[in-house]
Amino acid sequence: MTDLARPDRAEVLAMLAAFGQRAPEDVPEELGSLELTWLIAEFEQRYGIEPDLDDDAFEAVRTVDDAVAVFRAAVLAAAGSAADATAGAARP
Repeated sequence: MTDLARPDRAEVLAMLAAFGQRAPEDVPEELGSLELTWLIAEFEQRYGIEPDLDDDAFEAVRTVDDAVAVFRAAVLAAAGSAADATAGAARP
């Protein structure tokens, strides 16, 4: 999936809501490390994209908005890589 508007905040909240079986509006803005780990695994499963997060970047993701930004960057990077691969294959 390469929809550049995805994942949006609502989708990330829905993913987090599934963790703990709660409503999206009950998801707190602050993320714990267990929630973030689960969220990353869920993102990887849905999108087939592994976000590039070293330890420092992982620790910097503290809120839902931080997660949205990281996941959007991963989608954009994957779309750019796919476009580069396609362009390279078209060259003689």
